[in-house]
Amino acid sequence: MHGGTLADLTDGREEVFGPDETFLLAPPDRPYRGEVRAARYTIALFDTALLDAVAPTGPGTRPPRLTGNRPVDRAANRRLAATIAYVRDHVLDDPAACESELLVGTAARHLAAATLAALPNSTHDSVRPADNADSTPGTVRRAVAFIEANADRDIGLVQIAAAAYVTPRALQYAFRRHLDTTPLAFLRRVRLDAAHRELLAADPRGTTVTEIAMRWGFAHPGRFAAHYRNTFRTAPGTTLHLPA
Repeated sequence: MHGGTLADLTDGREEVFGPDETFLLAPPDRPYRGEVRAARYTIALFDTALLDAVAPTGPGTRPPRLTGNRPVDRAANRRLAATIAYVRDHVLDDPAACESELLVGTAARHLAAATLAALPNSTHDSVRPADNADSTPGTVRRAVAFIEANADRDIGLVQIAAAAYVTPRALQYAFRRHLDTTPLAFLRRVRLDAAHRELLAADPRGTTVTEIAMRWGFAHPGRFAAHYRNTFRTAPGTTLHLPA
């Protein structure tokens, strides 16, 4: 919500949402009745199948089902709002970004994951004790091999875990234990390295930093530049214009 209020009037109740609140407007497949009161807002819609794609899997886990309308705390509210704004401003509002299957797919999963992390849901208490036992060096090796071979494709945590034959949670434990990072941070580093190689080899007269960044899944030029500078201690534009 950017201004005004929106009232949920379902089942005769009245729950009012106001400025700076981010919330679930209507639970999937359930009746809804509401009233817009001089409001300005952004609505984000995505296929609920994406919740299954980003949720923990394996024995002992529950299917993802949203159980509340409001984020679990203020920090979660801010994170979800920031994710929606990022997808809106740097993917959906950019025609070039919308043409990239990698960017759109990554952004959609990011939105679903942020929603699942922010709102009360049935997976919060899911636990699989075997996940800790699956956090082996072999798990990391299989995941790393898959990431390096498929970094140019639209892959995420679920696909990487499946390639390593473990649950997403076990994969995250394994990367923390053996590499002190996360699977998605490692994927980002692999893509940064690929972009770096392209920048070194590219002719600045025929390509741009933004084109190369988007090809490797970085929709926000400023964030790409920040990640690149932190990793390579120079700006991507400087690398592009290095003499051959």
